[in-house]
Amino acid sequence: MSKLILASASPRREELLMMLGLNFTTVPSKIEEESYHEAQPPEELVQELARKKVEEVAGLVEDTVIIGADTVLIFNGRILGKPRDQEEACETLTELQGKRHTVFTGIAVYGTINDKLLLDYNRTEVYLRKMDEFEISAYVKTGEPLDKAGAYGIQGIGGVFVEKIEGSYYNVVGLPIDKLVLMLKEFGFNIF
Repeated sequence: MSKLILASASPRREELLMMLGLNFTTVPSKIEEESYHEAQPPEELVQELARKKVEEVAGLVEDTVIIGADTVLIFNGRILGKPRDQEEACETLTELQGKRHTVFTGIAVYGTINDKLLLDYNRTEVYLRKMDEFEISAYVKTGEPLDKAGAYGIQGIGGVFVEKIEGSYYNVVGLPIDKLVLMLKEFGFNIF
């Protein structure tokens, strides 16, 4: 059986693969995500970035199946990435509070042996509750928002601000495992 590689530096994606009981190695891609945020539909953008990540790592390894993913948050027609600092995190949360935004995650699974590439994406609507200035400031001071698109982590303390979601929880975390498991089956990886 081929080896499995995660082309991501995301600890959350690593945790999800471990939760599934998969044996894998992490080889983070060095693709500059910000440079690809063009005026293209988000579902195409996340799949393109996921594909670029697996293709870059594929050039470094043999006899492997590589998983790549990319997540973006869309609010009012624009991409909200990771905040540069605490001030930007506060601004982002103030803007998102009490409103709905959309999270897109693209997934690419690539087999180097047969040059087979599968692409897919998932979309989830997220509704954040209203927050006061103290909550926003105190949350940002925890440091959790600084490495997350949209300045919050649904799987962490930031989850207290999520009023509801429509779609996959794991998509918001950064890897829609329901779709990933089906894609991996096509490469002979089964979790059961």
